[in-house]
Amino acid sequence: MMKYEIPSETRIGHVHLKVSNLDKSLAFYADLLGFKITQRYGDQAVFLSAGGYHHHIGLNTWQSKGVAPAPERAPGLFHTAILFPQRKDLANILKRLMAHHYPLTGAADHGVSEAIYLNDPDQNGVELYWDKPKEQWPLDKDGGLNMITEHLDLPKLLALADD
Repeated sequence: MMKYEIPSETRIGHVHLKVSNLDKSLAFYADLLGFKITQRYGDQAVFLSAGGYHHHIGLNTWQSKGVAPAPERAPGLFHTAILFPQRKDLANILKRLMAHHYPLTGAADHGVSEAIYLNDPDQNGVELYWDKPKEQWPLDKDGGLNMITEHLDLPKLLALADD
């Protein structure tokens, strides 16, 4: 069989999450992170977007209303990664999270990107990040990508945030 390679223009369009409480999830994704509601199905589901796309995030309670979060050490979603266009945008959301005393679970410089990590109300992992310019990505001796996980200087990042 011929090897198949997905087209290079392919993108992941959205994530759809099972949540236990739609209002708590909306407080996180819409009120805190700033996504806009594009469509709502009563108290069962909602679709959210950045920039007018039909939806980047879907939330539903169809099989999960009132249920405890999935065990941390079980198969499932590790995190949803939300890509910010500029480093300053990442700084601004970090400042917002800190102003709301929202707990972070981590932060890292990955060489190719800088990321902050947190959990949503259902303990789904969320990565907020920006990609460094491709010409700055670290490469190994063979020209392959050499991603790392190093300390991210949060005060230095916060210095870029709007006043």
